[in-house]
Amino acid sequence: MREVVLYTLLSLDGVAEEPGNWMFEADDGVFENLAGVIATQDDVLLGRGTYDYWAGYWPTAQVQPFADFINGTTKHVFTSSRPDRPWSTSVVADAPLVPYVERLRHGAGRDIGVHGSIGLAQDLLAADLVDRLELVVVPTVAGSGRRLFTDTADLRRLHLVKTARSSTGCVLLGYGRR
Repeated sequence: MREVVLYTLLSLDGVAEEPGNWMFEADDGVFENLAGVIATQDDVLLGRGTYDYWAGYWPTAQVQPFADFINGTTKHVFTSSRPDRPWSTSVVADAPLVPYVERLRHGAGRDIGVHGSIGLAQDLLAADLVDRLELVVVPTVAGSGRRLFTDTADLRRLHLVKTARSSTGCVLLGYGRR
């Protein structure tokens, strides 16, 4: 069965919202980690807000390795209406989240990525559909913003599968199901 892999950037206090002013200068270690994560993926799940935001940026962006990856990978968009801006290899999910993702997981292919899309990520976590978390913890306290993990999250025990530190002090963590 294919795995759903959630990749996200977090501030030290758990903020996952669009980085804005708490983001850092990414170093080679962060990009190498990202390259390793996306190298195993051939589908991506996106919420509508992330799709709309990214469709205006990534088609012409040159930030590698993500630009080539996201532009060439099938993007499954969870929305109630067709997006206004077309983006190559994008499809609108034709079923509710859980059955749609279960169908993808049981189909042919490699890992299924989740990048950005905090609300979608929270829904996937709540439905116990995330197999692996790939977290980049940035050495910044954001103070406010949307968090990936909320007070409504159920207790989950995870297994640490990877740790590394980048030259700018980011901690690169990988967690899997127990």
